[in-house]
Amino acid sequence: MKLRRYLPWIWAAGALLAAGLANAAIGAVAIPVDMVARMVLARLPLLEIEPNWPAAFATILYEIRLPNLALTALTGLALGGSGAAFQGLFRNPLADPYVIGIASGAGLGAVLAMALRWPADWLGMAAVPLAGFVGALLTVAVVYRLSSVGKTTPVTTLILAGVAVSSFATALTSLILLLSTSELHRAVTWMVGGFSLGGWAPVLASVPYLALALGVLVSLGRPLDVLQFGEEQATQLGLDVDRLKLVVVVTASLAAATAVSFSGIIAFVGLVVPHLTRLLWGPSYRRLIPLAALGGASFLLLADILARALLAPRELPVGVVTSVIGAPFFLYLLARAKRNLRAW
Repeated sequence: MKLRRYLPWIWAAGALLAAGLANAAIGAVAIPVDMVARMVLARLPLLEIEPNWPAAFATILYEIRLPNLALTALTGLALGGSGAAFQGLFRNPLADPYVIGIASGAGLGAVLAMALRWPADWLGMAAVPLAGFVGALLTVAVVYRLSSVGKTTPVTTLILAGVAVSSFATALTSLILLLSTSELHRAVTWMVGGFSLGGWAPVLASVPYLALALGVLVSLGRPLDVLQFGEEQATQLGLDVDRLKLVVVVTASLAAATAVSFSGIIAFVGLVVPHLTRLLWGPSYRRLIPLAALGGASFLLLADILARALLAPRELPVGVVTSVIGAPFFLYLLARAKRNLRAW
């Protein structure tokens, strides 16, 4: 009985470990999986492992693939966890982290930084990710302010405000790209998602924000479970619904904005992974949010492998791969929702 209780966590951890090893091993220069494992373990304290691998393998793994792997996994954690939280908040399996304009706001900020040719870094942070991060958070702030009705924030107006502000930000982004064609290729590459920054700097910069945001979201699992009974019922059970909405929007947006700012706009991870996790392990958000976060990391690591392998030696943007996988899945969910409405 106890084993069944921990089975979802064993599967999630095993899938993440397998995806991580495969991601580190596969590339233009293949490294045997057992060698990858020994090279990683050799960096741990109290373990003495003789470094009997080629120096080139060490350079590739430690300086290129492991930072890329870490940033990919963190992005997947952020999108999977925030996607589950937004689906719980809106009580809709078709919701995702970009539903209130995070992607559009980040895209506007990043493209603006490129068009104005801001310095390569500002306050120790790369200018484009910083501009994307600020743009995403400002967009969420505007959306939340526009959707507030007195002291309440109806979910419907939150979604509608997100659509309106997102459309406006997208229009501004398109205008900037038309006026600044020299940065068009770079901007498009960023907006379709990828992990081209390189090095450990973006990983270290993103960890504090993601740790804070995901930690809060995991702690909100029980209130989100109560919210599934409806706002009126949840209020009668003692839940401060409007406070919960604010905290979920802020923390889930922080996680998604951090992911987008460093990795570009990677679609469908926050939609597909939470839904599959719900089908496999049930609808309780106490388990769904952390399991969806782990599943998002595994999913994105595998998508990154496909992005490198499909057109090798060229590398596809990982956002293209997730869109190819996610779009048919979204259409399937939409068709199923329509069937349920007809049955009702």
